[in-house]
Amino acid sequence: TDLKVTGIDFLKSQNSRLHHTDAYDIKNLVLRRGQAFQLQLSFSRELKPDDKLALRFCIGEKPMKSRGTMMSLKPRQEQDLSGWQISIVKNSGKECLLSVTSSPRALVGKYTLNVKTGTNIYKPENDAIYLLFNPWCEADVVFLADEAQRKEYVLNDTGYIYVGSAYNIYGRPWNFGQFEEFVLDACMYLLDKSKLKLSNRRDPVFVSRAMSALVNANDDSGVLMGNWSGNYSNGTSPMDWIGSVSILQKYYKTQKPVCYGQCWVFSGVLTTVMRCLGIPSRCVSNFNSAHDTEENLRVDIYLNEFGEKLNSMSFDSIWNFHVWNDAWMKRVDLPAGFDGWQAIDSTPQEQSQGIFQCGPCPVKAIREGDVYLPFDSKFVYAEVNADKVYWVVKKVNGKDKYIRINTETQGIGVNISTKAVGQDKREDITAQYKFPEGSEEERKAMQKASSFIRPSGMVPRAHFASTVPMGYMTSRPEVLQETVSKTGLQLEITSKEALYPGNPLELAITVKTSAPGSWTINLAGSCQLRSYTGKVEGNLGYVKETVQLEGKSEIQVPLKIATDAYMKTLASVEDEVLVHITAIADVQGTDDKLTKETTMSFEYPPITVQMPETAKLNKEFTCAFIFKNKLNVPLDNCKMLVEGLGIFKMAEFDEGDVKPGRIIKSEIICTPTRVGEKKIVAKLTSTQIKGISVEKAITVT
Repeated sequence: TDLKVTGIDFLKSQNSRLHHTDAYDIKNLVLRRGQAFQLQLSFSRELKPDDKLALRFCIGEKPMKSRGTMMSLKPRQEQDLSGWQISIVKNSGKECLLSVTSSPRALVGKYTLNVKTGTNIYKPENDAIYLLFNPWCEADVVFLADEAQRKEYVLNDTGYIYVGSAYNIYGRPWNFGQFEEFVLDACMYLLDKSKLKLSNRRDPVFVSRAMSALVNANDDSGVLMGNWSGNYSNGTSPMDWIGSVSILQKYYKTQKPVCYGQCWVFSGVLTTVMRCLGIPSRCVSNFNSAHDTEENLRVDIYLNEFGEKLNSMSFDSIWNFHVWNDAWMKRVDLPAGFDGWQAIDSTPQEQSQGIFQCGPCPVKAIREGDVYLPFDSKFVYAEVNADKVYWVVKKVNGKDKYIRINTETQGIGVNISTKAVGQDKREDITAQYKFPEGSEEERKAMQKASSFIRPSGMVPRAHFASTVPMGYMTSRPEVLQETVSKTGLQLEITSKEALYPGNPLELAITVKTSAPGSWTINLAGSCQLRSYTGKVEGNLGYVKETVQLEGKSEIQVPLKIATDAYMKTLASVEDEVLVHITAIADVQGTDDKLTKETTMSFEYPPITVQMPETAKLNKEFTCAFIFKNKLNVPLDNCKMLVEGLGIFKMAEFDEGDVKPGRIIKSEIICTPTRVGEKKIVAKLTSTQIKGISVEKAITVT
């Protein structure tokens, strides 16, 4: 009689445990490439030595053996050329246990399986098998040797994204949620949408570049629409997301871009997509990130005589922080020495090969100054290495005159941060991106990079730079030097106490000199509210004074901003804003000029979470979120957003207006669906303040 297959058991629980895919919330079998898995076949009769049996794994629209999109595996015959292997583990009665190992170079994606016996073809129900990259397999180009790193960069579904400003960094909790329902399907949809040739879907270089393009909606109606306008009324404000799950689920359901994202949202979603596909990935925050439109390693900043930044004139900008991603892979397409972390960026800033995409660019190439290597290494190099040039614009006889004050070579690309492996704290990875400032290696790397990046004369690059008289232009030496001061002039900016919304801002500028002599110093200092991209949202006030100093001495000049001067702006902007102070000083009778800027964040009262430390699987418990408004101002339209992966879906509580001193309590009754350490994230937003968040861990047994 004919041999027929009567059933297939995908042995899902055993296979997914061994393949580290048991967390995916999906009915199908999810596997990693280059690793053995077992299938149990049931036949109409016992399998005999001369029976014809072939397992056919197919991917794509027209699977063909010649294209490597159909693997026809015959357990008793020649080794398949595709690099896949099959063997019989146990054959007893009508049951046959098979072991299959896919190639460590297999295409990543959604396969279907059918079994051919003689002329009969058996198609199992739910026949889709998902095959992912495998960081546990030495022969896979995404292999990561360290188990703790694999746990963090592939399997951790929660984390932090670092934001704030260079000297006031804080972690924003983020739920990556790569194992949640529909997230894997959304990633498969993106792979199909990427129009990548099937043969390129085995290569993390192509896949990560394609995903950097598809996470933004530019060009290809990808996942997220970027919006930095401050008006988010017809979507979700970028500040209101606490994770990637609801974004990817909504995108998968509607197949339309989700509104709105800013850099940390793009980065959070890209981390989710990479980890979901099995490529180790992390969010990377670069503080004082240069967004330089000309690839010339210089950012020009224009100030008026009070030290207020002029928005309208600046082409380039310095963001307080910018978040991109690192993805881990071997670069077989490059000369040796550039394996490991690669920068990729899905925030739409500049087109690369005609599309808003960025990377993968070897982090080592950025450090060494090898900016000719693909992809987009010049752009990333400038983000962490540009120089800042300050210009003051003064009216002289009705014409704008540009005065170059100083050049700062060390302020950009500082405190580059990611979440530490296995701990809830920040790890500084600046040394992976840059040699120590001022070191011999750094100078060499800078010279190498400069030879590939168009050098530029010292010309202010404003909209009307053509009107600048020639006298102000100096050519740029290979590596700019900081100016040496005659008077030892220094500036420091401080605040008397933490900045709480609703209180006056008590700031001060300290002017110091150290050289003998008596010095007359013109000082201007201004305070602005700015968004994280450096956009001025409001001018709050300034001081302009002339001070006298003798020899080594200092003087403190106060700069106080009344509550009314900023609360209206705070409430009218939908973004989180930072307090930015700029000071300019010049010493009369000398060439000593100096600019100093600093950014400070507001401090907020905390959210406290009340819940047990442990919970039992499928047994409900109560979780309460408590917030007391300790500020001197009411908070309007308060919303509490909460999410706990494996415990409860995203929920939102409208709490209305919260007067000073009032306490609000939001409660949720939840039932854990997965064991292990789980995290609950809560965020409070209101008209006045956007950025209060907290997370708390609970162990589910």
